[in-house]
Amino acid sequence: MRIPFNRPLLAPREREYLTLAAESGQTSGDGPYTRRATELLRELTGARSVLLTTSCTHALELTALLLDLRPGDEVIMPSFTFVSTANAFVLRGAVPVFVDCRPDTLNLDERAVEAAVTTRTKAIVVVHYGGVACEMDAITKVAERHGLAVVEDNAHGLGASYHGRPLGSFGALATQSFHATKNVSCGEGGALLINDERLVERAEILREKGTDRSRFYRGQVDKYRWMDVGSSYLPSDVLAAGLAAQLEVFDEIQRRRHRVWDAYDAAFAGWGMAVPPGREHPAHLYYLLMPDLGRRQGLLSHLAELGVQATFHYQPLHSAPAGQRFGRVAPGGCAVTSDVADRLVRLPLYARLSEAETAEVIAAVRSFVDAAD
Repeated sequence: MRIPFNRPLLAPREREYLTLAAESGQTSGDGPYTRRATELLRELTGARSVLLTTSCTHALELTALLLDLRPGDEVIMPSFTFVSTANAFVLRGAVPVFVDCRPDTLNLDERAVEAAVTTRTKAIVVVHYGGVACEMDAITKVAERHGLAVVEDNAHGLGASYHGRPLGSFGALATQSFHATKNVSCGEGGALLINDERLVERAEILREKGTDRSRFYRGQVDKYRWMDVGSSYLPSDVLAAGLAAQLEVFDEIQRRRHRVWDAYDAAFAGWGMAVPPGREHPAHLYYLLMPDLGRRQGLLSHLAELGVQATFHYQPLHSAPAGQRFGRVAPGGCAVTSDVADRLVRLPLYARLSEAETAEVIAAVRSFVDAAD
């Protein structure tokens, strides 16, 4: 495609950092670039503690371990999300309880959350779709009434806020993604944000194969031992080098992405994304909602013929084969999720998209709409 859906950014010092990391001999995890990226993420999110991981999926798996989920425990989550949100908890034997999304933001519908709570419920997982915050005040109140943990799947929301507070700072635990399609990327990567200080020490152990190796390297113990369950969730310092280089120019990346997002929104206001008051979004994605599946597919084909790669997004988890096998649908069903999943189109949005290319995407969409009218 002449204009692909995504084109990864190479930050100004990224090649330099990658080369230095590779030549340093310190290519395993928790090296100087891991520490640098961690410091920058802590400043950006306000999290008490940050642990880099090999993916957002692995960060979510760590949340399930830290919450001590057992077979039969239930975790409330949206049906409109990526499979990792559910898989992380299914791997512990927990049951995902799928709640519908709001028709405006496509976020977890906070009005349906309390009806999904049972005596087996242990946590509520929120996904800030497109980096637009969920209704965290209402969701937090439900969690407090029932003694539930809140986990933020903040894969889209780095740099976003809800009434002035950074996303990723509301849940006891939160996760980030640095996949190639995200605002800052190291190809594959993630992070666990820990806001409950009681979980920090155990999180370190779980991430390091169940050992207290991190404490050993800090000189806090004279040998490291097997302390708990765990796995190898620690990324290479080479990956962290690329991530650190991108985080250092985060503001510039965001400025470029917002320029594209703002142009789309000026052109498509009324049938594009909704951002309620009190939210600052990170320009992670921009979507349109077409009237029906046929016209969604028609727009995708039309854009492809013009050299523009657009795409759809999540397919509902509640109706997927694994969703039906491992989870259940909350009272009220997921009708909105089923509807919007068939109508949504995501447009190209990345820091390297030029003003001319952005205008070309807008013209291509308009040409389809004008022809349909």
